[in-house]
Amino acid sequence: MFRYLPPATRALILTNIGVFLLQFLTRGLFDGLFALQPLGPQFEPWQLVTYAFLHGSFAHVFFNMFALFMFGPELERTWGTRRFTVVYFASVLTAALAQLVTTALSGSTESTLGASGGVFGLLLAFALYFPRRKLFVIPIPVPIPAWLFVTGYALLELFLGVTHTEAGVAHFAHLGGMLGAALVMLYWRLQAGAR
Repeated sequence: MFRYLPPATRALILTNIGVFLLQFLTRGLFDGLFALQPLGPQFEPWQLVTYAFLHGSFAHVFFNMFALFMFGPELERTWGTRRFTVVYFASVLTAALAQLVTTALSGSTESTLGASGGVFGLLLAFALYFPRRKLFVIPIPVPIPAWLFVTGYALLELFLGVTHTEAGVAHFAHLGGMLGAALVMLYWRLQAGAR
């Protein structure tokens, strides 16, 4: 099954699973060094990327990798591996920056981990490129178009973030990931229009 995935999608899924197994085997020994720490003495620049390869639980890594498996291949085949990788890591970076701003404003000392920022960037991109594609989303009993699913999900994330619901979930990082994908795609469009 994995051999049919495009190279970047496959590499991201396998790397995330591998790192999660390493976390499990070492009991999270290196999480403090590689998870995204709030700005301060424990923050290191590499954490802006490394946090996206760490996960807090089996469910966390499973759902992120499932979303990457569902949405990544079509985007990578549409854009090519290079552009796909650019969008993914731009989303990871903007998610990290959004989370750093959020933790600074709230005074939180919690670290952040997970590939959700990159995944949310891909979700937005999928909805923009394939807006009418029907998605089956549990528990909704009927298929809904991608644009509606992603718009609803983004509004839910905004509501949960503003109301501080679901403690321990980086809602603004998810929105930051969407922003990163949107900025990259806007840049591409402006570049194409300038030619």
